[in-house]
Amino acid sequence: MASAIVSPTAEATRYGDMRSLHFKLTLIFLVVSLAGTFLAAYLIRQRSEEAFDRFLRERAQAEFVRYVEAYYVITGTVEGLDRVVHGGPGPGAGNRPAHTLPYALVDTTGEIVVSGGSWQRGESVPQGVLNDGVPVTVGGQSIGTVLVLNQELERDAFEQRYLTGINRALVAGALAATAIAVLLGAVLARTLTRPLREMAAASNAMAQGEFDQRVPVRSDDELGELAAAFNQMSAELARITSQRRQMTADIAHDLRTPLTVLAGYLEAMEEGTLAPSPQRLAMMQEEVAGLTRLVEDLRTLSLADADRLELHLQDTDVGELLARVRDAHAPQAERQAVALQVEVAPELPAIRLDPARMRQVIGNLVSNALRHTAAGGAIVLEATRDGLSDILLQVRDTGSGIPDEDLPHVFDRFYRGDRARAEEHAESGLGLAIARSLVEMHKGSITVESAPGEGTTFLIRLPVGS
Repeated sequence: MASAIVSPTAEATRYGDMRSLHFKLTLIFLVVSLAGTFLAAYLIRQRSEEAFDRFLRERAQAEFVRYVEAYYVITGTVEGLDRVVHGGPGPGAGNRPAHTLPYALVDTTGEIVVSGGSWQRGESVPQGVLNDGVPVTVGGQSIGTVLVLNQELERDAFEQRYLTGINRALVAGALAATAIAVLLGAVLARTLTRPLREMAAASNAMAQGEFDQRVPVRSDDELGELAAAFNQMSAELARITSQRRQMTADIAHDLRTPLTVLAGYLEAMEEGTLAPSPQRLAMMQEEVAGLTRLVEDLRTLSLADADRLELHLQDTDVGELLARVRDAHAPQAERQAVALQVEVAPELPAIRLDPARMRQVIGNLVSNALRHTAAGGAIVLEATRDGLSDILLQVRDTGSGIPDEDLPHVFDRFYRGDRARAEEHAESGLGLAIARSLVEMHKGSITVESAPGEGTTFLIRLPVGS
């Protein structure tokens, strides 16, 4: 099945509902940008007004101090300044401070001479309050103290227009920043959702039976990892689907051949063209036995795949296990003039396994070796210690070996390197797949080493105490 790269245009057409995620992300960016921008604008406005009012107070204070100093220089006293500050005529009245001042003036005796706030002219001021005031000096001589009152200045029209301009600029900046944030958010949302739209389109194609799909991996982040995982899943699904189809075809072939033979014999016997004979009945029985083996192999694999195949574990002597396999195949090896030997390293510990299932595994390997080893060859069953934690079982033969192109597939289901020879020996192509499943159920592993004309070695590694 040819792989396909999903077109973004096609995916957008086929997956318009994915735009809802794009809309939600854009809306989230809008809300976040609005909240952040206007919160920042509000805080800046508050700080700006506080700073501006502080500037006005400091400026007014400086004006008041200069006014008091100028009045003293002209009059030589601070008496009468209260009437001048609060609107009456007097020396320097034309230069009085422009603000309604939140200040009071205390003379050197500690009495209020210019009232302000709750302080009235003639009141005495405690020393603690005077310490917080601003001293006024002329020519190095103290002439009084300015008390700063806790009240806000009134802004004039010019100052209010200045603050209004700042606030308008802040609002305009906030709106511009929001517009830019929304634009960038929409682009970012589209960028973030694009891989999802592509994977959604590919998933829809897979739902239609086009399993080998590919989506572009556009980044190294989580979305890139998701796209790579999707591609890997798609490739594996396509491989499994192809394998399943091939497996179905192989099962149909393996069932059709013996059924055709049986149907032919039965039809001929029913019509009377062939008479039943021990030889013909034996041939029919052999075909039935082949079908039975195939069905049993399929059942074993299906149980293993579903993790429902039970193992009856017990402490087992591996030397005895190999000897029993050798004894079971000794007659066939003798007929073929093939030496069948067992070599066991001394003092091997017993390991926990299912003896019947492990004999099935090793017996399958020996059967394969016998089919591919010519007269005069040898098959060796060997058990050794591999480190402290593993037992290594080997089945070595001096047979024809496995071609390089077949070696990676020997454990695949229904794989037959030489199909004609496999059918001649009634091989189902499931034996090694079953062997691998059973070994892995024992928490072990099975591998193969081979070269054409140099024999084959199957290695089974089993943990001690598994």
